[in-house]
Amino acid sequence: MVGLGSTAQKLQTVAEKAEKVYERMNKLREEVEETQQTVDETKERVGTVEDELAEQRAVLDAIAAEYDIDVDAVAAEAHISEAEDEPAPNEDTATTDD
Repeated sequence: MVGLGSTAQKLQTVAEKAEKVYERMNKLREEVEETQQTVDETKERVGTVEDELAEQRAVLDAIAAEYDIDVDAVAAEAHISEAEDEPAPNEDTATTDD
């Protein structure tokens, strides 16, 4: 038969572990709530940026129309220029497992 002192010690150990788990769970809950708040704030900021971008695009399109500029052609030309400016991958630096 197990002595009462041993049982009390085991119960104390279990209680201490349970308290630590409870503390970690509460900390994790707080972190999840903070993360959710950050996600919500970021979503709101992204929405604002998207709205501002749409407004800027409308202004740009109006100006382009007034000066008879093809915005799509200008954007395509800019993308081509960017692609041409990017350095080509160097085949000499490729590694193989020979």
